[in-house]
Amino acid sequence: MFDLSLPWWEYMVRGVLIYCALLLMMRLSGKRTVGQFTPFDLLVVMLLSESVSPGLTGGDESVAGGLILVVTLVALNVAIASVTARSRKAADLVEGSAVLLGRDGKFFREALRRNHVAESDLQQSLREADCPQERMKYAFLEADGKITILQH
Repeated sequence: MFDLSLPWWEYMVRGVLIYCALLLMMRLSGKRTVGQFTPFDLLVVMLLSESVSPGLTGGDESVAGGLILVVTLVALNVAIASVTARSRKAADLVEGSAVLLGRDGKFFREALRRNHVAESDLQQSLREADCPQERMKYAFLEADGKITILQH
């Protein structure tokens, strides 16, 4: 139950490598993926979880190995949160920053395409903000994937 099949430090290295790889993939997949899960996105997240599990544990099923991984992942998350709270540059790198999707009633189609935002999603956000398109001053895609509408 507590016997490790790998050296203790290997669990930590595996945890750091997989955490960083998944963080990079989430950043590259775009803000909308994180901000609004569709059933497809949820399925991908569940499958990612299952697919990285053997890479994290190296086939070990011990309680000690699991605890080392949990402590490593939580510590890494706390460390990254601490760094991003102190450094705007690090926060932009890890979390991203807001992107202007439209101004003065005009949608920026290239920005929509680059950020994987359907025009219908932007129109839905306008309706939710009770803002006709012609009264839209700015539309931003926030770092968390939400669309913010500012009116004239």
